[in-house]
Amino acid sequence: MKQILTPTKPFCADRANVPKPFIVKEVEQANAGWAQCQAIKQGTTMTNLTAFIATSCRVVAFGALAIGTFAFSGSAVAAPPTQPFPAPFFLVPQTQMAPPPTVGAAPYQDDGGSTSELPARLRRQVVTYPTREAPGTIIIDTPNTYLYYVLGGGRAMRYGIGVGRDGFTWSGVQSITKKAEWPDWTPPPEMIARQPYLPRYMAGGPGNPLGARAMYLGGTVYRIHGTNAPDTIGTHVSSGCIRLTNADVTDLYSRVNVGTKVVVLPMSDRRADLGSAVR
Repeated sequence: MKQILTPTKPFCADRANVPKPFIVKEVEQANAGWAQCQAIKQGTTMTNLTAFIATSCRVVAFGALAIGTFAFSGSAVAAPPTQPFPAPFFLVPQTQMAPPPTVGAAPYQDDGGSTSELPARLRRQVVTYPTREAPGTIIIDTPNTYLYYVLGGGRAMRYGIGVGRDGFTWSGVQSITKKAEWPDWTPPPEMIARQPYLPRYMAGGPGNPLGARAMYLGGTVYRIHGTNAPDTIGTHVSSGCIRLTNADVTDLYSRVNVGTKVVVLPMSDRRADLGSAVR
């Protein structure tokens, strides 16, 4: 009699002879191996991605540094020099200085000695002055400190003057032998002997005692000239020269020529003032 065996649990044909516990263990190991492979693959991918990102960052940083260096060097070469003043600013035009006046051609400067500052009687003015001298003659009224330039017709231009101090006045007739604008001054030896502190020579100019103009009288040491001390007009102060303000000597200088006759009246001839202003 044959015995029929009825299986109590299902089984796989290819594993019919393999016990169940071994199959489960194999499957679990396979699953664990697959999971490990996936983890390794994922880790490798993440590692590669991280390395790629890091490499990309380094490349970008290097590129930015190179661009910045190029831009900086280009701007350093092309940039204009730094301006000394913050913009906006305004440039002030340079003031051109006038050249100093040359001797003999200096512009008129009165140094405070204008006629208007003198007392009324010493100001330049046309007056009546009867005389036998011809028009164009200069008459020095030493006692009254006046100089007359004869105009003719009983009139004269009168100027206030400074004359020689006591012991240095003189009289006589001379003529103008030389004219000079802004003359140099060389004191004569006799003046140096009396005043050793005087300069031996002084170039013409506003500080020169001879002033703006000079008219030399004959072969003497005397002159009719201007002054840098207008407050001495109307006084007896000089060593024999006749001085006027720079304004007045410039006016007289323009009227006379070389050869003009000059009459110097003596100090003892103190006549009444014959000149009265023309009204």
